[in-house]
Amino acid sequence: MKSLEIIGFKRANLESRELNALREEGNIPCVVYGPGIPEQIHFHSPAILFRPLIYTPHVHMVELNIEGTIIKAILREAQYHPVSENLLHADFLAYSEDKAIKIDIPVVIEGTSPGLQKGGKLEIKSRTLLVKGFAKDLPDTIPVNISHLDLGKSVKVEELTSTGYEILTSPNVSIATIGIPRALRGKKGE
Repeated sequence: MKSLEIIGFKRANLESRELNALREEGNIPCVVYGPGIPEQIHFHSPAILFRPLIYTPHVHMVELNIEGTIIKAILREAQYHPVSENLLHADFLAYSEDKAIKIDIPVVIEGTSPGLQKGGKLEIKSRTLLVKGFAKDLPDTIPVNISHLDLGKSVKVEELTSTGYEILTSPNVSIATIGIPRALRGKKGE
């Protein structure tokens, strides 16, 4: 899993006026919490540092450098403006190398389905899967091969294999389905 560095500066004032002023200056208000942190640390960081973290389908481990204090974390939640879609706030979860963490990992569809070649439509049912494992063992993405799917067939979580981490999402959950378009449904009955 990739690792990025985010440089942050502590903030004490949590009022909305102060938070809006930080955003106008090109900063993102943040908080980090989790194991090894006695109480939440509120900080801000330049918005430009978030580009490789949030504009990607991958999950990244983050090394937070808050005024010289290094904290290993993952981005737990990001809040966006409903109209402009600008990043408003980021929550980080600290982790320890010797404790397993739970995180949603994005799936990546691989292969060419015979069902797609017959005119079917790929329907992604689950874009992420909840997994548990040590940070060093977690993948950036989980590959899902659809090369065996015909029309109307699905790939379920139970069909995936994982090494070094456990998939916590229910085994019965469909990840991807090859849908049968209405035009093809009519031809099937002829």
